[in-house]
Amino acid sequence: MTLGKWRSNRLDELGSSIFAEVIQWKKEARASGMNVIDLDIGSPDKPPSAAVMETISAAALNPKQYGYMGTRGSDAFRQTAAEWMAFRFGVQVDPEAELLSLMGSQDGLAHLAMAICNPGDEVLLPNPGYPIYAGSLAIAGVKPIFYPLTAENGFLPDVEAITEEQWRRATFILLNYPGNPVSTVADMALFELVLEKARKHDVLVINDAAYSEMAFDGFVPPSILAADGGMERAIEIHSLSKSYNMAGCRIGFVTGNREAVGALRELKDNIDYGIFSVVQEAGVAALKEAMSPSAPPKAGRLYEQRRDVFVQALQANGWQVEKPRATMFLWAALPDMAWAHPDGPWTSRLIARELLEQTGVAIIPGEAFGSEGEGYVRLALVMEEERLLEAAERIGRFIRGEARVQQHSAT
Repeated sequence: MTLGKWRSNRLDELGSSIFAEVIQWKKEARASGMNVIDLDIGSPDKPPSAAVMETISAAALNPKQYGYMGTRGSDAFRQTAAEWMAFRFGVQVDPEAELLSLMGSQDGLAHLAMAICNPGDEVLLPNPGYPIYAGSLAIAGVKPIFYPLTAENGFLPDVEAITEEQWRRATFILLNYPGNPVSTVADMALFELVLEKARKHDVLVINDAAYSEMAFDGFVPPSILAADGGMERAIEIHSLSKSYNMAGCRIGFVTGNREAVGALRELKDNIDYGIFSVVQEAGVAALKEAMSPSAPPKAGRLYEQRRDVFVQALQANGWQVEKPRATMFLWAALPDMAWAHPDGPWTSRLIARELLEQTGVAIIPGEAFGSEGEGYVRLALVMEEERLLEAAERIGRFIRGEARVQQHSAT
């Protein structure tokens, strides 16, 4: 048998393998008796609201809930999602033609390029960016044109630096605000500027807005669909995973330009049979609760509190981390280390590996998100404050070289 005969070369282009490596590092650390603090994956550590869980519990006992649902999504979920868009952003969308249910935002992101591009087309993508952005292009045979997100520009795209030729070649441009891994927010002015360029060059604009309900310090993220011409030129992806602690439920939606939404629906009609009806009922419950006068605090409040506690503790331990304005992540420049590593200069991967091996704190190196991610790491605020404070103390010992001394002494 020829080695690799039944493995596509596309798999090599799906993104960094560092996520799998970190999982292996954690497994090894736990096997050695290490008490691991998971700050690597952005999985909410809280359950959904009682109303959502009660809806799931009751619906799951209905024997009529177990048939195929269809790709489009239930009328109730799409109608409620459209009502939420109007409530939250003042955007009116047609739930029949301009909104499609998704098995989480990643479902839409993974399939969009196949639905709206042809092999050989080109797409403008952020660097650093969430790995599925580039991975989806590899699956579709589409080429990325990366635009950098740098600290000098506030991790926002320098729209004027994207050349006229690049705009002409692009089928769509992908934005991600509020962002992951870079926890930056965008205002309506940026959306309007991108839409202006996109109209000029007949480019579709996609905004991954999975973290729209997780902003801090009073900032309220806008929808690109609320900008002038947004509904004609853009689509936006929303998720219930993080905002409503429903990550395992796998539910979200895409809305906006009806041609692009319709193309994705047509593709998914040939791929899946829709979201479990019980989960869609839970989605309805979550969105209705968010629109009610007695709505619980947004998820952003919890993560803002954790951000404040954790950033202060990290700074006190020698790591001058910037405060993000949204999401559940810190995007942090590498700390100034008090000791040199024998393998050479510190990189994001080396920092992440040594930090886990020496202290049990798991984070993701910036290189996992693209070349512009080198020099940074991502930390997820998915632990109680007590554990975050413990993580900060461990990180401080690592930066000062004390963890290394203790590790060597133990051996």
